[in-house]
Amino acid sequence: MRYMRIQGREDSYVTKYPKGVFSLCWNLIRDDVLEPEEKEMFISIDNWFKENLPEPEPCKNHEKVITFFKCGSTSEMYEKLKPAIALLNKYNTPYDVVYTDFIGTVVYEDNWQVAVRVEDGKMI
Repeated sequence: MRYMRIQGREDSYVTKYPKGVFSLCWNLIRDDVLEPEEKEMFISIDNWFKENLPEPEPCKNHEKVITFFKCGSTSEMYEKLKPAIALLNKYNTPYDVVYTDFIGTVVYEDNWQVAVRVEDGKMI
């Protein structure tokens, strides 16, 4: 199976792995970079994901995990993320779109995503 992750080039202090797209955008809000309408738009994207995609239990528990989208079932999610990605571009926040068939131990899985345990910045 093929997986996709949008991640920055700055590591999370929790996982020591590159931050995901949501963390990157929340950092823009925290740093008061976004215009009010951009902030509102990102929060609406975040809310859409919370309402339409189960939040993995390990994420809720703040465990050391990262998530990947399943490429075969997430084209709608990628479309929903495009405005958030545009914010990263606008504010020169470097990120990479990573595609892989090789992930670590899956600790959560649903129809759209998987969560993988990480330790010291590496998938286990």
